[in-house]
Amino acid sequence: MNAAVFDPRICELGEGAFWHPERAQPFWFDILGRRLMSQRDGDPLEWQFDEMVSACGWIDRDHLLIASETALLRFDLRTGAHQKLVALEPDCAGNRSNDGRADPQGGFWIGTMSRSAETGQGAIYRYLDGELRQLRAGLSIPNAICFSPDGRLAYFADTAAQRVWAQALDEQGWPKGQARLFLDLAGTDQFPDGAVTDDQGRFWNARWGSGSVACHAPDGRLLKRLALPASQPSCPCFAGPDLSQLLVTSAAESRHGPQDGRTWLLDPQARGLPEPRVRA
Repeated sequence: MNAAVFDPRICELGEGAFWHPERAQPFWFDILGRRLMSQRDGDPLEWQFDEMVSACGWIDRDHLLIASETALLRFDLRTGAHQKLVALEPDCAGNRSNDGRADPQGGFWIGTMSRSAETGQGAIYRYLDGELRQLRAGLSIPNAICFSPDGRLAYFADTAAQRVWAQALDEQGWPKGQARLFLDLAGTDQFPDGAVTDDQGRFWNARWGSGSVACHAPDGRLLKRLALPASQPSCPCFAGPDLSQLLVTSAAESRHGPQDGRTWLLDPQARGLPEPRVRA
């Protein structure tokens, strides 16, 4: 095990690990704690919200696009002020946002789910140039949203169904054709949570409940598994000046072991790609 504690603060439900390429700064969320979290020069930072927040992308050096339980927000890191860009499922009061990530074309994908994880109540949306469009409905816990380096393939999972799909994209980043099954983990002890791809197109997937991050080749073959002391890893991102470290959030929810909920660093012996700018 090569895991090291990056941040000892406990997240009830850590999510949305993200490395801002212009600021060279990590961000992540504690969904149930309604917090955006970060570090700067080793000092802990956090911003408190009135509702749950779960994922982000970067608009410019000082502004993030943040997914809250009811909207996509433009957030100013200098002042803490935020502006609503678009409502998120205004007719689904029992839902909240979950996993999300920007695609190479500048769109932002965000999953939603029932707060009580009711079957089939979630969906995945894409936000681009001010428009929010639903891409897929009928999911329970959408997760693992990430993209191939060339932007022509999207991945997403339903954690509850224990399946990951791959979806072909057109030049503008919109889905074309039907998604194909990429990983079928049904009936195993593996529950796919957040994911990210590296510069070789390998798929790095946090496995909720199993204390590991699994690396798969683009054809789905399992290449290796990295262990963490936290039993519920939730979302990885590549971090550091050369994007050669893997930052992984975890959750204390329902477990509360001594290492659960901390944020971790792993040595993946791989490199990531800079997160794309969101066209907001």
